[in-house]
Order: sequence, then structure tokens, then C-alpha cells
Amino acid sequence: MGFVKVVKNVPYFKRYQVKFRRRREGKTDYYARKRLVVQDRNKYNTPKYRLIVRFTNKDIICQIAYARIDGDVIVCAAYAHELPRYGVKVGLTNYAAAYCTGLLLARRLLKKFNMDGIYGGCEEVTGDQYQVESIDGQPGAFRCYLDVGLARTTTGARVFGAMKGAVDGGLDIPHGVKRFPGYDSESKEFHADVHRKHIFGQHVADYMKLLQQDDDDAFKRQFAQYIKNGITADTVETMYKKAHAAIRENPEALEKKEKVEPAKKKRWNRAKMSLKQHRDRVRQKKEAYLKKQAEGAGGDDE
Repeated sequence: MGFVKVVKNVPYFKRYQVKFRRRREGKTDYYARKRLVVQDRNKYNTPKYRLIVRFTNKDIICQIAYARIDGDVIVCAAYAHELPRYGVKVGLTNYAAAYCTGLLLARRLLKKFNMDGIYGGCEEVTGDQYQVESIDGQPGAFRCYLDVGLARTTTGARVFGAMKGAVDGGLDIPHGVKRFPGYDSESKEFHADVHRKHIFGQHVADYMKLLQQDDDDAFKRQFAQYIKNGITADTVETMYKKAHAAIRENPEALEKKEKVEPAKKKRWNRAKMSLKQHRDRVRQKKEAYLKKQAEGAGGDDE
């Protein structure tokens, strides 16, 4: 059969239905969202919580949210730009920072619901699998599901670092170890020590040592902020250990400062007037002109 050109005629366009706006913009995967949002009927109006993890060029966003008809409701949030408070001033988008942000979110959420004393999570970081279980006679563990958005879920992806931080912080998130750094797909074995090295930034420290030996100029250029803050390859693990302890000690967010109103800009042209103001200005001009005319006429008579 030869080539047949598909003609999009009037009936085609009459039946055409556009996709959802966020699908057209390439922002939302509705196939995944439907499964993350829809709650079982026998649970009625119980919220189905999601751990939302998003990465920008300079920040990591972690949120706990649930869906409603009029939009998602954010219960709690934590950001990587908060980490300098806890001693992590550099590398705010790497795997170790993602773990810290997830840990901060978990501790902040549990403190908000007064459950931080019940579910302490995994305080000794080993990198191995850890699951939070509900305690009898106490409120159940806070369960949520990982929402990665459009990110690729490859082995070792940073989104799983944020999830691991949230789990170690005391949240109940169903997961396995197949996507953590250290899992070998060929031998089907998981090496927790490799995962632990990523959590404490040792993969960054190893690269720092390697680059410093091979090309000192490139090292000074690429790790300029590390050098400026006095962070060396040997002190990276200590920095993250102190950060984990500081997050557990005080996970609460700082109060937002009141925004200072910017100074009023000088205008070089007349501000736009409403119709009422314009008519009033015309009336005043007319009155001033007529008054001037009357005064001029009175002077001529004398």
C-alpha cells in the first residue's frame, strides 16, 4: 500500500481535546500523579501524604504535601539553603546535602506533630536499609510516598538520598535498596559501606584528593568555596556528622523577617490618571482660564 496522507479535517478538530496545562508545559507526569494522589475508598477523606523532592541548580526542595480539589496542601517543607545554619556551607546540591535536607524535613515534621520523642529514626548512619515501624500504644508512624516528579530514577540518584534522610529521620516511606549507591545490579548485592560514603560526602572528598594531585589549578578553581571556608578532604565527613547532630537538636525553621518596603522611586513623568481625575483636571483648567479672562476684561474697562 502506498503512502496515505492523514488529513486532519473539521470533524477531527471538533473532537480535539487539549491536554492538561501542566502536561502541555512538561511539568507534571499525570500517570504517576494519579497513583500518588488517589486514596482508597475505605479510607474516606484521609490525606495521602507525599514526600516531594525537587532539585534546582542551586537548591534542594523537600516538602510533605497532600492533594485536594483546589490544589495541593503543603504540611511542612525544608530547603538546602537552610543547611549553612547547621554548618554545611558548600555543596548544597550533592547527595550528602540531599540526605541532610531529607533529615531536616523529617525531624521538623515530627516535631510539629509532637512525635519527635516517639520516633527518633536511625541515629547511627550506616547506609543500610532501615524501616520505621509503628509503636504499640503510640500514634502510628507518619507514612508518606516518594514523589520524584520528572527526575530519572537511576541507581544512585540524589532523590533517593533525600528519601534516605527522611527515613533515617523517622518517616515511614516504603522503599527498597535497589536504587541506592552501592547496589550492584549484576550480582544483586547491596554494599551499605558505599552508600554510607555518599551520605558523608566521601565521594566528593575522594575527587578532591584526586584532582589536587592531578591538576592543582583546576582544584583551586573547582573547589574555591571549599578552600575559602577551610574545608579539606579530611574534614568533609566531620562536617556532615556535626550537621546531622545539629539538625536533630534544633530542626525548627527560622521566623521570616518582615519585608522592608523599597524606597519610593522618583517619577520623571506624570502618573496615569483615572477618568474621574482627568475630568476634574479639565474642569480646573477651564475655571482657571475663565477666571484669568474675567480679570483681564476687568482691567481693560478701568
